[in-house]
Formats: sequence, structure tokens, C-alpha cells
Amino acid sequence: MPAIADRNSSSFKEIVAAIKSDKSGDIAGSNGCCIPQKRRLRSDAAAARESPVSTPMKLKSPRRRLNSSPNSPANGIKEDFSEKPVKKNWNPRDVEHMRAVKEALHVSTAPSTIVCREDEQKRVLEFCKACIEQEKAGSLYACGCPGTGKSLSMDKVKQQVIDWATKEDLQPLEVLALNCTSLANTSEIFSKILGKHQPRKKTMGSTSPLQHLQKLYSNNQARAGSKMMLIIADELDYLITKDRAVLHDLFMLTTFPFSRCILIGIANSIDLADRFLPRLQSLNCKPMVVTFRAYSKDQILSILQERLLVLPYIVFQQQALELCARKVAAASGDMRKALCVCRSAMEILEAELRESASNLSLASVEEFISQQTAPALEIFQSEENNTVRIDHMALALSKTFRSPIVDTIQSLPQHQQIILCSAVKFFRGGKKDSTVGELNKSYIDICKSAMIPPVGILEFSSMCRVLNDQGLFKLGQSRDDKSKRVTLKVDEADISFALQGVRFFRNCLQ
Repeated sequence: MPAIADRNSSSFKEIVAAIKSDKSGDIAGSNGCCIPQKRRLRSDAAAARESPVSTPMKLKSPRRRLNSSPNSPANGIKEDFSEKPVKKNWNPRDVEHMRAVKEALHVSTAPSTIVCREDEQKRVLEFCKACIEQEKAGSLYACGCPGTGKSLSMDKVKQQVIDWATKEDLQPLEVLALNCTSLANTSEIFSKILGKHQPRKKTMGSTSPLQHLQKLYSNNQARAGSKMMLIIADELDYLITKDRAVLHDLFMLTTFPFSRCILIGIANSIDLADRFLPRLQSLNCKPMVVTFRAYSKDQILSILQERLLVLPYIVFQQQALELCARKVAAASGDMRKALCVCRSAMEILEAELRESASNLSLASVEEFISQQTAPALEIFQSEENNTVRIDHMALALSKTFRSPIVDTIQSLPQHQQIILCSAVKFFRGGKKDSTVGELNKSYIDICKSAMIPPVGILEFSSMCRVLNDQGLFKLGQSRDDKSKRVTLKVDEADISFALQGVRFFRNCLQ
């Protein structure tokens, strides 16, 4: 009996080992005995249930085994291991990296796409198309403050007109694009136009280029063989003379019966058209006017981001770009100024890195990353020393827009700065002035929210008089200090810019 028990025990162990090693389910036992298969036909189902021998574990089907493999993705879904574009690390110490960024932000670098000026470009393009299809001369005046995208947009429209004419199988255009400041004298513009019409002919005798053009545009025979000409004259206000004759004669060229020129004038002076329109309108040559408004904060931010997209790395913190856009939009809306400020902020970072011997040590960075907490903060911290931060941008803006008012506000004592913040918040509701007593209540609310002990009403009135002496406030006349009318005499943007470096004031002004 013990021998039988040992033999049965040995057989059972071998059966178990065979089950674990065999993948097909056909198990061969010791002593030549065959163990019943796990997978049976349906006709043998009953016999399988009656069989006293059963397998100690169930084998999975090949598909289930594949899906449950540790190397296979969950739920049998095939993973996409294709590489996604990732921004590389920017090294401000690398000369090539700095050169690429400065080039992308340079004023003379034309972006691949001109954003935020689609409506203006569409109007000018439709105007040019209508003139070409009707074979009719016309004039357009594009005006706006400096740095609002006028020249870039006109250059884009010029190429669009050429491409459109080629696509429509129209006669090729003659294009004359010039900057009026490059002319030796104002009347030279007529020589340039005539040279496009008659490149090999020279004016002889006492006839001026302007007279030749007038004669040419009055002759029907000349029209038959001539092409439509697109004239883009930038810095048009340079042509203004005492008698305004040159500018007047230039627009008048589009009124001749057989004129073939489309004139687009560009100038910064918004009122230039108003000064000439009455006279031109009476002569039936009123130009179409397209005004380029100053860029808003969101537009400046979009343009900066569009320019930086060409770079394979992150250069600026988002908050720094937003600060630049907000300040430039409040000051002038000049995109060129925003580009200059960004370049200045990069130079500040460059100088800071030259002066500092070392930044965060490798050990501290590894320790921080190993914690694996706050991923967003981790990215911010790891890139902080390699990107242009908000403090760099604030310093660059301060250098660009520095004014005596900003210096005065920054040099004030804390409580006087709090009074300015309370005035900004109080007058946001549309009020232009208030009393010292009402302003004092707003001041007390800010102090209580920051747990700062407020000063008494007498000292508050005294500080208001100091602000009045410095030109920041205007106080009215009254026997009672609380009843004096107070008006804020500085712009809210200057106060915000002067105090934005302190978190307490930044929160107060939000």
C-alpha cells in the first residue's frame, strides 16, 4: 500500500508538471498512461462531467493569452508608438539658438503668415480684383498708426493679386512698389511710373514725366497695348509739399479716361485722407480708405506666438508674453514696439546668465524631479532658468516705457500706493471723481482684506494732499477734508505697470 501511495503521489506531481508545461492540453503522464484531454467534443461533455479526473487549471485560448500578455496593450487595442513633435530644450548660451530667436523676432523679418489683418487684406484684394476685371483705374488709401501691419499686408496683397491674375489667365500686371522716402525728390515718383510703362524711352524736350503720363492716359491707342499697373506707394505722407501738388497729381492719374493704374497709398497719418478727400472728391477721384486700427492685447499675443512657432523650442514664459502684449496694447498698439521689447527681454536674460556663475545644481533638479509632484510646476521649475520670465519682460518694458510718473509711483510709501490702488478700483465703475471720505472707505476695505492696519482719516487726507502735489491726484476746495472732491490724474495703465512687480498690488488691481 505505501508503494501504491507513493506511485500515485509521484504520478500526480508529474501530471501537474505536465499540465503547466504543455500548451496544447494533451497531457502525457508517467507509466505510459494518458490523461483525458481538457478540450472535448460536445458529444463527450457528459462523460467529461462524470470523469473523476479533472485538470487543476484552465488554459486560455490563444487570443485570450495574447491579450493578457504583459507586453500587449490593455483591451487588445493597438498602441500608436509614432513619435509626436516635442519642443526641444532651448539653450540661451548657444549662439545659434540666440541668433535664431532674435531673427524670428526682428522687425525686418517678414512672417510666413500675417495674422489679425485678414479683413483689411480681403478688402484691398477685392478692390484690386474689381479694378482688373473691369480694366478700370482706381485709388486706395491705407492708413493707420505705426506698427499696425500696413506695409506687410500690402506686400501680401501684391503677391495674392499676381497669383490670382496668373490663375485666371489674365494679362500679367506691371507692379511698382516703392518707398517714397527713397526718392531724391517728390516729383521723381512720376519718372518711376513712366519708366514702368516705357522702360526704354527717355523723355525729350521740356515735357515732364507727369505730362507724359497724362498724355499717355488720355490716348485710347496707348491703352490697347498697355498692361494694368499696380502702384504701391509706402510712406505716402513724404510726398506732401506746401502746395500739395505732387500728391494731388498722383491721385489724379487714376481719373484719366484711359488710365490703367491702380494706386495704393500707405501712410501713418490717419487724417491725411481727410485733408485731401474734400478736394479729391470734388474732382471725382476720391480714394477708397482702409484703416488699420492699433493692435489689441489678444492680437499682439497671437502675432508673437505665430512668430515663435517656427522655433523648435520654448523661449518665453506665457505670462511674460501676455505682460508684453498688455502693456504695448495699452501704450500704442505698435507691433514693432512689442518685438523690440521681446528682444530686449532676451538680452536681459543673456546678460543675467553671463553674470551668474551657475544656476540650479544638477542634484537639486534630480531631487525635485524624483518627487514627481505637481507636473506643471515641475516643467515650470526645470525650464525657469532657460526661458525669458516675467521679471525679464517687466524690466524690458520698464526700459522701453519708462516715464517720470512710473518712477514717482514706485518711490511712494506703501500706504500712498494703496490709496492709488483704491482709487483705480473705485473709479472703474465709470465715476470720474469722488470725495475723500468715499475713497477712504475703499482704502480701508483693501487694508482689511490684506490685514494691514489702515491710517486715520487725518493722515489719509494728508497723504491725498501729497499725491495732489505730485500731480497724481487733483483735490477740490472744501472746508471739510472728507467732502473734498478727488480725481485721479494718471492713467490706470501707468499705475498697474509701476506696481505689477508686487503681488499684493497686482492682486489689488485685478
